[in-house]
Amino acid sequence: PDGMVKREDFDYVEEAVPEPGDGELLVQIQYISLDPAMRGWMNEGRSYVPPVGLGEVMRAGGVGRVVKSNHPEFAEGDHVTGIFGVQEYALSDGGGVFKVDTDLAPLPTFLGTLGMTGLTAYFGLLDVGEMKEGDTVVVSGAAGAVGMVAGQVAKIKGAGRVVGIAGGPEKCAFVVDELGFDACIDYKNDDIRGKLKEYCPDRVDVYFDNVGGDILDMVLLRLAHGARVVLCGAISQYNAAGGMKGPANYMMLLVNRARMQGFLVFDYASRYGQAAREMGGWLKEGKLKTREEVEHGLDAFPDALLKLFRGENTGKLVLAVNGD
Repeated sequence: PDGMVKREDFDYVEEAVPEPGDGELLVQIQYISLDPAMRGWMNEGRSYVPPVGLGEVMRAGGVGRVVKSNHPEFAEGDHVTGIFGVQEYALSDGGGVFKVDTDLAPLPTFLGTLGMTGLTAYFGLLDVGEMKEGDTVVVSGAAGAVGMVAGQVAKIKGAGRVVGIAGGPEKCAFVVDELGFDACIDYKNDDIRGKLKEYCPDRVDVYFDNVGGDILDMVLLRLAHGARVVLCGAISQYNAAGGMKGPANYMMLLVNRARMQGFLVFDYASRYGQAAREMGGWLKEGKLKTREEVEHGLDAFPDALLKLFRGENTGKLVLAVNGD
């Protein structure tokens, strides 16, 4: 695709459900994860994963039920999550597939708060951002799947102040009233620089960036000495036809002896279990809240994906398939 992805960029194809061979399992997918990263996966060029090739099944995380298994570690009826693609059934050799406990949370939560987006927030804030008690934390995309978890984890871990940035009064109300952020800046209607000064009088110790572009530039002007900028995503730039716009105010990193670091959640795969257990505990205790918005039907995928880039979703966006 060139610029904003379109429905016409996708084909809808039907074929027979495959049979699992030795060491394989067949998963009936029930929910598919919709993520901004999907736009980057469609581009040619060097990245952290190869691009999705023309004619290939679109890459996507999913969660579902094992319906047939010739794999020793998985049984029929197990609920599992993995990178299954945008399809109703997936054949797998078990690589990168994990069982999930539906007594702990509903299936969609394992694609959001207890899935890759939640883990991204956890490791990005605590390992990359090195958040400490008393820090002032700013999170852009605060009403989105990653941002809403990052801000809540900051509060749970003792941040002195957590400020979100989101689009529109309804999202800002959700961030403050339901998620417990201390304040939220409405980038569509507020004076962002003025509000950053008002809400962050001691400047910003950790900035968790999900959007890039002009908002990143404005937060760079408000950094504290030794601040950490966590580069998680840049959703404002993914569909830019003329290429991505980099930060103009990057010299504020030098002035404030700050650092900016990108990361991938896959770097922390050996610790997924530890983080998921801790967040699952917070969820049970009511300290951590989750929200999933559900679209329905496999053929709705292209239009549902576009909601992410139009800022129309609050929380984690998932697609229900196979009649759910």
